[in-house]
Amino acid sequence: MNQLVYKNARIILNDEIILGTVSVVDGRISSIHAGNSSVSNAIDVEGDYLMPGMVEIHTDNFERHLMPRPKVQWAEIPALIAHDAEIAAAGITTVFDALGVGEADTDSVRGSTWTKVLSALTVCSDQQLLKADHYLHVRCELPAPNTVELFEPFINHHRLKLISLMDHTPGQRQWEDINQARIYFTGKKGWSHEKFEDKVQNAANLQEQYSEPNRKYFVAFCRANGIHLASHDDTTIAHVQQAHSEGACISEFPTTMAAAKAAHTNGLLNVMGGPNVVRGGSHSGNIAAAELGRAGLLDIISSDYVPGSLLSAVNRLVQDDILSLPQAVALVTCKPAQAIGLMDRGMIQTGYRADLVRVRMVQLGDQASHAIVRSVWREGQQII
Repeated sequence: MNQLVYKNARIILNDEIILGTVSVVDGRISSIHAGNSSVSNAIDVEGDYLMPGMVEIHTDNFERHLMPRPKVQWAEIPALIAHDAEIAAAGITTVFDALGVGEADTDSVRGSTWTKVLSALTVCSDQQLLKADHYLHVRCELPAPNTVELFEPFINHHRLKLISLMDHTPGQRQWEDINQARIYFTGKKGWSHEKFEDKVQNAANLQEQYSEPNRKYFVAFCRANGIHLASHDDTTIAHVQQAHSEGACISEFPTTMAAAKAAHTNGLLNVMGGPNVVRGGSHSGNIAAAELGRAGLLDIISSDYVPGSLLSAVNRLVQDDILSLPQAVALVTCKPAQAIGLMDRGMIQTGYRADLVRVRMVQLGDQASHAIVRSVWREGQQII
């Protein structure tokens, strides 16, 4: 029997914070109680917070390590190991690696085959080289001609739990503002202005030709295989209603208040980005996550493109008096876990996995309060 005891911890529970002790047996939480422990070898948390390991259902971070610069491919295993270490250091113990399929540009990550990447994930997992628990979230670009073809390596993959349907056609959804789209594609992807204009001219044709058949394929695939479905960048009520009719349970990054309200009306959970919370607004010029938080429409926070933004977003929501600490922590722990059907994690509760993060609040040079990850355990094993 492998036993751990954490004492002198400010334990973040579902609806309260207690100063107390958490006991773990064989990777599961066995007891929680207020007060200190007399166990001689207990881990002294020294009054720091003890929160559940975070559950991340949408991060582009692996893609960033696979292609750190436009057209610069990185070796799959080193990229995965670096990504995994960054995820764990951020306090994330369960991660859904968001991998995009569908892009006419074969020099891009999303225009390339994912076979070697999936092989790297299997090898590293089998050899117990990964700190976090990894699942797959496949992001399907509907207007692309090769989306279904590039999806083939994921079919029947046991880690696939979530599919999102995307349409990044400039002039609608996330890129309703063409100028914001130009800044992103020329800056992030290294496109020339001429290439961007050419893409815009051709985008409507691609959307008309491929979006509907691709959408039907992936909706049918999710229904047949019990895969969770998410919409992406819903802007209008009609977008949400279509997603609901197709069986989606999640609305990722709704761009307007109307779409976010419609999502709740139709039973979809709203996911917003941690960077949006931390920065105080969307980099695309869309609705601020804080507005949804104040309106009671914020269900889950995703780190999107900055793993460390999850904990920073929790801190920001509390500092801005939008949510209590337990409420904010739930957005990055139990809420995403429950949304995706992982009912054994995301809470400090008897019987749950001992996925735990020790967090200290500190004042740094900018005089602001920052949440700092000190240690991380996954199923009772220390990984950070």
